[in-house]
Amino acid sequence: MYSQSSLPLAHGAVASSSTFSFSSEPEPGGVEEALLQLVQDHHHASLRLRDVTEKAKKDAIKKAARVAELMVDAVNGGVQEAFVNEKRIEYEIRALAATIARFSKQTDHWLSVTRSMNTAIKEIGDFENWMKAMEFDCKSITAAIHNIHQA
Repeated sequence: MYSQSSLPLAHGAVASSSTFSFSSEPEPGGVEEALLQLVQDHHHASLRLRDVTEKAKKDAIKKAARVAELMVDAVNGGVQEAFVNEKRIEYEIRALAATIARFSKQTDHWLSVTRSMNTAIKEIGDFENWMKAMEFDCKSITAAIHNIHQA
């Protein structure tokens, strides 16, 4: 899996087996102290890593909130414009409805006036016919009286 050149190199000196002492008494500053130091270093590194992670998390949350805010603003801009246009259209619809109602009343008035004029013209026509009939009757009566008078 690893080639000889890609193996990690160990740092530090390697003690030979002849330099190890296997006494039951630990040396001051020996393995226990080194392990304790390793645990403390690990603990401190873990705390630093947790702090860095927490900072990165808070920063990511702030940036995500800002992005969400910008997206909402972008969407709301279009929605707000549509809302303003909708209000403008509703105002125009009300104005047109009022104009239509006014024109409808005016048309109804003109229609009633033209009907009354039509009726009056018909009555005038009827009166003319009556007058012609009366004139004809009068002429007939006059001619009859004149014939009687001459006879």
